[in-house]
Amino acid sequence: MATVLYITAHPNDHHASFSMAVGKAFIDTYRESNPQDEVIHLDLYKVNIPYIDGDVFTAWGKLASGTAFDQLSADEKAKVGRLGELSDQFVAADKYVFVNPIWNFSYPPLLKAYIDSIVVAGKTFKYTDKGPIGLMTTKKAFHIQASGSVLSSGMYADFEMAHRHLDAIMKFIGIMTIDAVFCEGMAAMPDKAQEIKTEAIKKAREAAKSF
Repeated sequence: MATVLYITAHPNDHHASFSMAVGKAFIDTYRESNPQDEVIHLDLYKVNIPYIDGDVFTAWGKLASGTAFDQLSADEKAKVGRLGELSDQFVAADKYVFVNPIWNFSYPPLLKAYIDSIVVAGKTFKYTDKGPIGLMTTKKAFHIQASGSVLSSGMYADFEMAHRHLDAIMKFIGIMTIDAVFCEGMAAMPDKAQEIKTEAIKKAREAAKSF
């Protein structure tokens, strides 16, 4: 049995969001194809994702100098403790499905905050005398992304900052391949929006069967 983290970064559901509609098609098909696996939905808009702020940096400094966790302030313990929970949950899972829209050429800030919680030295990568090495080499990841413009290729490809960043992060922690389905161009071609969505859902369902 495998554990799958279904990580969504959109405040709307599948009725109102292109990315969430494609994501739902993917994960529903995955469940049908792998009924023995556990799927955990991590809705980043409904769970606590601490930002790395002054409390976190202060707490890390205290812990590094030998201060016991119990001696941290209430805010420091809550934030650092939650960051630890998120990274531990990520490490314990086997597969990851990331779902997000593109906002201003990148993904919502909550997804960046989540990424900051899982890229942790000693957990998902380690430093060596030859540079950092990813520790998540046995894991798999898939990315579903929706954008109003076509960003995966063409004249605006250099503006796309989300999939490229997520791909770099996954490789950094040892996941060398992250396949993707892009649902894109709905705002640029509103008359084809439904067709684009339908095609992306079809691709997602097919990809889910072999993920």
